Amino acid sequence: MEKLLTFNFQLSTIQEAAQQFVQAMQGRTVFAFHGAMGAGKTTFIKAICEALGVRDDVVASPTFAIVNEYQADGPFPTIFHFDFYRIRRLEEAVDMGFDDYLYSGSPCFIEWPELVEPLLPEDTVNVEISEQPDGSRQVTLS
Repeated sequence: MEKLLTFNFQLSTIQEAAQQFVQAMQGRTVFAFHGAMGAGKTTFIKAICEALGVRDDVVASPTFAIVNEYQADGPFPTIFHFDFYRIRRLEEAVDMGFDDYLYSGSPCFIEWPELVEPLLPEDTVNVEISEQPDGSRQVTLS
């Protein structure tokens, strides 16, 4: 897979990192966030949503709801945030209409995408987040 972008950030610079991510989106809308538990996936998605204009909605992990929908005043009026950590079968994603979200034209930020990988579009951008020895996070888009 071709690397599109790699950068590091500290929690104190997460807003700048989110802006960098938004600039790298370039018309892409489906993003699969990979990383260990506690790597910062939800925290980074929250910063990205804020950079995309989410103001009134609370951005939080949709661990139990599976999907959260946020309203934004930026370039996309709606943003979808998925967390598939708790699904047990691929059919659960199919039954909830996951395809409709993926092809809506709205950004879809997906945590634990490994569990729905067969359903992801070919042009999905994989986002790997890993904690570095100094506590910073490294983000790689490919």
